[in-house]
Amino acid sequence: MRLVIQRVSSASVEVTDSIVSEIGNGMLILAGIEETDNKEDIAWLVKKTCQLRIFNDSEGVMNLDVQEIGGKIIVVSQFTLHASTKKGNRPSYIRAARPETAIPLYEQLIEEFKKVLGGKKVETGIFGADMQVYLVNDGPVTIILDSKNRDF
Repeated sequence: MRLVIQRVSSASVEVTDSIVSEIGNGMLILAGIEETDNKEDIAWLVKKTCQLRIFNDSEGVMNLDVQEIGGKIIVVSQFTLHASTKKGNRPSYIRAARPETAIPLYEQLIEEFKKVLGGKKVETGIFGADMQVYLVNDGPVTIILDSKNRDF
């Protein structure tokens, strides 16, 4: 599983001209799910994400995590995070999980974020929908985590 985590001052997701979720300070997380992903991948990623010290303290140093600032989270599924561009110019998405595998894992990911955040609401996109994602990337700060390559 691969996550692209963006520190945001605001973010929202729109589907067919309607905003389905929005947050102020926090994280917009794009989640790419592979066929081989499992609960251990989810547990590691959620713990690591919630403990990332990417928010500024009173001295302007990135020293606080999302919970310490009372930040919100939006999680959006994005199969294109597993695009392979090794051959030709048309990306291949062969490693991305099919919906019957990806949807339950996506739902588990959201539930694990809720659990780790003490039951706080986690905003989401709509799995498989054509979404417009808007964000103000604060910093900019963007972090990539990959459960299959933990040194990434």
